[in-house]
Amino acid sequence: MKKLEKWSEQIGKLFEKGKPLHPFYALFDALDTFLLTPKEVTGRGCHIRDAVDMKRTMITVMIALFPPLLVGLWNIGYQHFLSMGMTVSLWEAFFFGFLKWLPLVITVYVSGLTVEIIFAQRRGHQVAEGFFVTGFLIPMILPPDIPLWIVALATIFAVIFGKEVFGGTGYNFLNPALLARAFIFFAYPTVISGDQVWIAEKADSYSGATPLAEAMIGNIAQLPSIAELCIGNIPGSIGETSKIAILIGALLLVFTRVANLKIMLSVIAGGLTMGFIFNLIGTLPIMEIPAYQQLLMGGFLFGTVYMATDPVTGPHTSQGKILYGFLIGIFAILIRVANKGYPEGMMLAILLMNIFAPLIDYCVIQLNIRKRLRRNHA
Repeated sequence: MKKLEKWSEQIGKLFEKGKPLHPFYALFDALDTFLLTPKEVTGRGCHIRDAVDMKRTMITVMIALFPPLLVGLWNIGYQHFLSMGMTVSLWEAFFFGFLKWLPLVITVYVSGLTVEIIFAQRRGHQVAEGFFVTGFLIPMILPPDIPLWIVALATIFAVIFGKEVFGGTGYNFLNPALLARAFIFFAYPTVISGDQVWIAEKADSYSGATPLAEAMIGNIAQLPSIAELCIGNIPGSIGETSKIAILIGALLLVFTRVANLKIMLSVIAGGLTMGFIFNLIGTLPIMEIPAYQQLLMGGFLFGTVYMATDPVTGPHTSQGKILYGFLIGIFAILIRVANKGYPEGMMLAILLMNIFAPLIDYCVIQLNIRKRLRRNHA
């Protein structure tokens, strides 16, 4: 590690102000910060000092993403060879999935970091660590065979209009990863909606519909079993299929206090509430799906654990977080059941509540102020 620090110090001199490589300082700083401890520390004034900085928080989130990622990579290969009628080993399936995922993640990081570095260089700021998680998340919420040029275009759009125009990491009010998926859905719906896109290089005669696609057309009898939904050996986005792996990541995030448990539980409560309401109505086949099974379908749990808990785009008040999560769960199931053109409602539900998060905080604070005023005048 000391040799790496010494090498970084020597190379860093070439990027100092007035040196030929100074225009690329933001790129060097991003790599240096990712590999080593950030060099900037508090010098004066009153500050709260903690060993858990932004870099360590982002690394924790990335570690928590590994369980669903690893299962997802295996599932890409498993679904491919299953469609071909072939039986292969776990490692062969995993390696096939890895080769499908690697170009996606490279495309996201190259396109997204290029934009981040350009903005950081122009503003004279450092490249924030937040995009390392965003770049990890985007490929996990996309189909495995989506065209790379669409992924690059969506990533650039999300970084520019989801972060940089508002001032960068910490100032964005929309989740950039979900914004990238929303861009693809509205701009190129044929590559992200329908059952034909969820299996990489599938056989022509193999349908391989996702559970939500089956539910959307009323094929409730064709839905996977609860065991299959939990294990994740079903078609779907790379990171959303294995609910067991997602829960492992959730436990890590809650244990390290990186993610808020109140939001997770309130999202689940909202989803169950809306699911029970549709069970009582029961006029469509999709409404008859048990409420608990609705939570296991699509990206509901993945969005609950990794997207809804984003501390930047969510409320900051304790009561606001509960209301925020509950409404996400309500709207996710409502959109899924009521909108046949888009069965996965989690993305739109989170983005919608991202917009209302400041209003929720404002209302909670005003209610607390009024409550205290009444108490003082009583």
